[in-house]
Amino acid sequence: MGEVTALVDYGAGNLHSVENALRKVGANVSVTADPDVIRAADRIVLPGVGSFKACAEGLRAAEGVIEAMHERVFVGGAPFLGICVGMQLLAEQGLEHGRTEGLGWIDGGVRLIEPSDPSVKVPHMGWNDVAAMPHARGHAVIEGGEAYFLHSYHFKVRHHEDVLAMTDHGGGLVAAVGRENFLGVQFHPEKSQAYGLTLLERFLEWKP
Repeated sequence: MGEVTALVDYGAGNLHSVENALRKVGANVSVTADPDVIRAADRIVLPGVGSFKACAEGLRAAEGVIEAMHERVFVGGAPFLGICVGMQLLAEQGLEHGRTEGLGWIDGGVRLIEPSDPSVKVPHMGWNDVAAMPHARGHAVIEGGEAYFLHSYHFKVRHHEDVLAMTDHGGGLVAAVGRENFLGVQFHPEKSQAYGLTLLERFLEWKP
């Protein structure tokens, strides 16, 4: 069977497109909301589309899932990837539709994109550059390139060293965050063609 990648199913909208992309690059995917499956998985992927509030509430409603992810990542050392709102949920809080608690794995909050140039439209939608931060160059998963974004809120990260990549949309926006064995990307690898599939391949090979 080989390694199992748990794709967390908590009602997030991009679940099946992420599943298809992972399978395309050779992942053995288990789509699951079972804490025992998550605890036993070799890798974990947390997708997410929609509002921070709805995704956070959906995740909390999946009994035992947050605890299982935390245990597997922080005690077991499993590699973890959050995608779009799945990345934003790593924050301490989100301010979309009121203040909602996040997972608190990375210090900072998720707030509305407010471009410095009023002609720049929100949401940030479409292809844009991903620029790896100097301290993250050579990272086993994150590399520079061009990816597909779709979001109106962005992760304002407190500590510079937690930011792995940036993009620009009327000002700098965080494109990727991470620490030791977990990371998140604001863009959609499953919609980012060769760049996105290569990133998922690197995630499957990552041994932090």
